[in-house]
Amino acid sequence: MSIRMIGVASTFFWIILIAFFASAAYSVKDLHLSLEQPMLCLDSTSNIIVSIPLNIENGGYYNLGEFNITTKVYNANGSTLAKGSTFIATIKRGEKLAAFHNLTVRFEELLQKGAYYLFNDSSLSIVAAISMKLAEVIPVQALSNYSVPWGAPFYGFKLGEPTFEAFNTTHVKVVLPINFENHAFFDLQGEIQLRMYNSEGLLVGEGKSAIEVPQRIPYSGSLTFYAKAAEITENGRFEVYFSTPLLTYGPLVIPYG
Repeated sequence: MSIRMIGVASTFFWIILIAFFASAAYSVKDLHLSLEQPMLCLDSTSNIIVSIPLNIENGGYYNLGEFNITTKVYNANGSTLAKGSTFIATIKRGEKLAAFHNLTVRFEELLQKGAYYLFNDSSLSIVAAISMKLAEVIPVQALSNYSVPWGAPFYGFKLGEPTFEAFNTTHVKVVLPINFENHAFFDLQGEIQLRMYNSEGLLVGEGKSAIEVPQRIPYSGSLTFYAKAAEITENGRFEVYFSTPLLTYGPLVIPYG
């Protein structure tokens, strides 16, 4: 008789356990989780913040436990730029939650492989790994991949044809057109410095110009400097240096002649 009772109790236990797992799994249909389009902004130290709006609505039968989202940001070469995690201990049944999952990308990390992101529009790839426990017991995992558009601050940067005007017996006045478009999500303020070298590698002149270009706006200006007339050759190179509170880069070498 006792053996039969144990068998009945065991069967009842398994029925309850299966029903629990089934109801927990079924309640997933009432769990709504969305990762919205990431946004880019700058923090007070001029780092890039990748902010992902996160919306969770637990309409299921049970609480969710140990919710975690871990994301990695990759550049065009597949190198990791940043990694971050957001952890929520418990999301109660019927609870709606809105939060931001933030990652910090240092601009220097973007420039480690060269100046590609300064002059070319591209994208940043994001891989998100999401894990949680249904009814605070059953582990569930998922992966999501998407990208964030990147606009170059000096998109299409080019130097125009320089003009030369006699200044005195030793120097000429050089006016050099500069054109680019600020496709970035931030306003651009800083300075462009330029050096002119002749075919023998001698510095014949240099100058600098302040720039202030709002986001999504083209820039068309010029840089004026004075060069040694006797040392100017038909061929040579310009070296361009960029300096802003956000970044410092140079030289960008552009041949002339």
